[in-house]
Amino acid sequence: MVLPNSNRRRSSSSSRSLTDPSPTEAPRRHTLVDEQAIGAASLARRAVEIAEDKQASEIVMLDLRELNTVADYFVICSGESDRQLRAIVEGVEETIEQNLDRSPRIEGTPDSGWVVLDYGDVVVHIFSVALRDYYRLDRLWSKATPVVVVQ
Repeated sequence: MVLPNSNRRRSSSSSRSLTDPSPTEAPRRHTLVDEQAIGAASLARRAVEIAEDKQASEIVMLDLRELNTVADYFVICSGESDRQLRAIVEGVEETIEQNLDRSPRIEGTPDSGWVVLDYGDVVVHIFSVALRDYYRLDRLWSKATPVVVVQ
């Protein structure tokens, strides 16, 4: 049985576009990567500002681009109580969704002491003071470049 079009060769233009990008495609890819990096940095900086507005302590923004493929930036901060953790989480989530139209995957709850807002290229860790000291995420990623540090 012969299927229609099964013996046809792909045209050279379609096979080239699938396997070998044309010279005009390469700069576009770099532009998209650069735009994503700028977008990630803006999102991370905005998360820092929001956490600072909510009185979070020990706010750190780490640049992880040279170290892994998990995320471009981590924002790590602490809150003194469940109520403050909840305010930080809600502030970051709502403001970024309104301003940047991005919604996170959320892991953890304020009463557990650790909430992760995962935006893909930016991961925001919101800790209680005790759990931040226990997990020492800052030390685990000590080779990352600190971009912002707010004490």
